[in-house]
Amino acid sequence: MRTFVHGTAVWEVACPGWPSRVGGVGMAGFRVRDLDALRMVPHTAVTMIVEFGSGTPVVDHAAGRERGSIVAGPGIGYGGAVWARGENIECVQVRLSPQIARAVLGVSPADLEGAVVRLDDLWGREVTRIRERLSDISSWDDRFALLDALLARRYAAGSPVDPEVAHAWHRIVGSRGLARVDGLAAEVGWSRKRLWSRFRSQIGLPPKRAARLVRFDHAAHRLAAGEETARVAAETGYADQPHMHRDMVAFTGATPATVADEPFLAVDDIAWPAGVPATAGEGVPR
Repeated sequence: MRTFVHGTAVWEVACPGWPSRVGGVGMAGFRVRDLDALRMVPHTAVTMIVEFGSGTPVVDHAAGRERGSIVAGPGIGYGGAVWARGENIECVQVRLSPQIARAVLGVSPADLEGAVVRLDDLWGREVTRIRERLSDISSWDDRFALLDALLARRYAAGSPVDPEVAHAWHRIVGSRGLARVDGLAAEVGWSRKRLWSRFRSQIGLPPKRAARLVRFDHAAHRLAAGEETARVAAETGYADQPHMHRDMVAFTGATPATVADEPFLAVDDIAWPAGVPATAGEGVPR
C-alpha cells in the first residue's frame, strides 16, 4: 500500500497490479483510521464501495444517511450534497463505467440518479458473504481478484447497453464533454427523442448533462493538478472563468479554489492512475 497525505488526511491506498478482466472497471483499496467529513466530488463513474473493516463508513446525502457498503450513480455528490466520514475504515472502492453498470449491478444507473443506496438493497445476502470473504483475506491483490471475478460473472450474465448508446457515450467521453450533443442522434441514425430516452435510461443521465459532467470532471482534475484557473477554463470549453466558476459551484457547492484542494480528487493519481473507467476499456482522458 502507498500512503496518501493531503492536509490532515492520511490514507493507505492499494491498487491492483493488473487491469480488470472487464473493460470499464477500476478498483482501489483504502485503509483510513479517521475519515473526517470528506466531500464526494461528482465524477463520471458509478461508485460502489464494499466495506469489510472494523469500522463502518457513513455517507450523508440529501435524502438521508447510509452506513456500510453503498452504490451511487454517475455525478454522485452534485451540489456538494454527499459527505463521507468514519473511523477504522477498510474498503474497496469500485468505479464502473455507466456503460457496463446496468449489467454488473442488475439495475440501471438511471435508478440511482441523485441517490446513494445500500448495496445490500441491490444484492441482498450476497453482500454479507462478500464482506466476510474480503475480511478473511489478508492480501489486497487477492481481494481485488475476488471482486474482479464476481464483477466479471455478473457482467457476463447481464444486458449490455445499445450500441448506439455506447457510441454516444464514447463520443462524449472522448471529446472531454465537448462533442456536439445535438449531432449524436444523426451519427447513430436515431431520432433525437429516441437517443435521449435510451441514453438516459441506460447511462443514467441525459446526454447534455452527461457532457457537462465529463467537462467538469476534466476541469476539476486539472485544477487539482495545480494548473492556473484561467488556462483551465479556456482549454476545457468554458466561455470564461465566471462560467467555470458557476459550474464548479453547481456541481460541488464550492469555489474552484476549494475544489482544487479536495482530497477526493488529489488521491486519484495514486488510486486511479489510469483514469476513471468511464468507457469500456479505457479511462477518461485528462
